[in-house]
This record gives sequence, C-alpha cells and structure tokens, in this order.
Amino acid sequence: MTEAKKVALVTGAARGIGRAVAARLARDGWRVVAADREPPAEPLDGVRFTQADVAEEAAVAALVQEIRAQEGRLDGLVSNAGFMIRKPISRLTLAEWNAVLATNLTATFLLLRAAEDLLRAGRGAVVTMASTRAHQSEPETESYAASKGGLLALTHALAISLGPDVRVNCVSPGWIDTGSEALRPEDHAQHPAGRVGKVEDVAALVAWLLGPEAGFVTGAEFVTDGGMTRKMIYAE
Repeated sequence: MTEAKKVALVTGAARGIGRAVAARLARDGWRVVAADREPPAEPLDGVRFTQADVAEEAAVAALVQEIRAQEGRLDGLVSNAGFMIRKPISRLTLAEWNAVLATNLTATFLLLRAAEDLLRAGRGAVVTMASTRAHQSEPETESYAASKGGLLALTHALAISLGPDVRVNCVSPGWIDTGSEALRPEDHAQHPAGRVGKVEDVAALVAWLLGPEAGFVTGAEFVTDGGMTRKMIYAE
C-alpha cells in the first residue's frame, strides 16, 4: 500500500520566497496547498492554489476547513505571508500599523489555532518567516520590525506549547533577490558570503526544517543573510 503524501500549507505563496518554498516542497514529494491574497502569475506543478487573506479570521478558518475536506491532513505549515509599509512614524496610521501586524504576525496565531489538531495528529512541523529586521532596522520600518520581532517570540512560545507533537521554528532572511530589483556588483560584494541571497536558499532551509532530519530542532531561529548581521560596518 502506497503511503499518502504529506501535506504542507504555504502562505504568501504567489511569488517570491513563498512560491520558491511551495515549488521546493512539491519537488520533494509533498502535496502543497499555496495560499495568497492574489493568484500566481503561473501555476506550479504539484501545487493547489487557493485565494485567501490570512489576516482575516474567517478566511483562515475557511482555508483550514478546505484542507480538512480536500486533503484530510496537514503535516507542515509555512507561515510566510507578509508585507511592509515604509513611512515616517508621524504619518503611519493606526490602520496601516494594524494591517501590517495582522498579516505578518496575527496570521500565524490564527493559522495555528485553526490547524492545531491537524498538525498534532500528523506530528507536524511549522516554519514562520521572520526577518533580520527583528534584530536591526532601517529608518521608517517600525510596523514591519515590530511584526517580525513579535513573530520570533511567538515562534518559541508555540514550540513550547505545541511540543512534543509539533515542532515550530523560524527563518529570518536578510537580503533575498526576489527578482523585483536590479542588483549591482557592490550589493553582492558587501555580503560576507559574496552574494545576495536567492529564494532557493530560503526554500532549502525551510524544506530541511519541515523534514525528519530536523527532528531534534524546535523553538529556534535560523538567520539566512549571507553573514550581514555579523558584519561590523563603519563609515569611512
């Protein structure tokens, strides 16, 4: 009898890191459900896309119920959806602040609350997508930094509450090339690793964290930034 494929849900999966994660997991043999507010430009083999805004409680409940009905199990969750509003704090509205925190932070709480029983039943694993901005900042990024710092803390809280049934870890990317900007030689050269990151770098780490080889890893943060947060930078 053939063993049923494990099922993973990846949010914010229409493009960028989320799309790369969904593609990698599908290639590794997972059955992947990809969720996003907007449809992808092109479909991915082995990936079922569903449109959902994970900042909304009802949408998350419907998404998880859909997985119960169609896939019948959930073994991995990658809470990747997120966005930034960059403006001076004097002009940042409360509605904008709340919108960033709802998608970047609260969505993870909503997803875990709705899917806890499925993940426990499958002795599954969760990966949250924070950022090196949980540790360091540029100007005018208060809502984003707060959301990612909160996600880092939520990750280890969930790991303690859901263990040993469910492992929960966090990936904090640095500068990752998602194809939205042209890169200069100096952008690569400033990284100790010698280059800006690729979405495939993050996807490979996520795939490992969801897999059996990471079975003793939970409550941890994995910074994938080419060494930038370890580099001292002085004005010349």
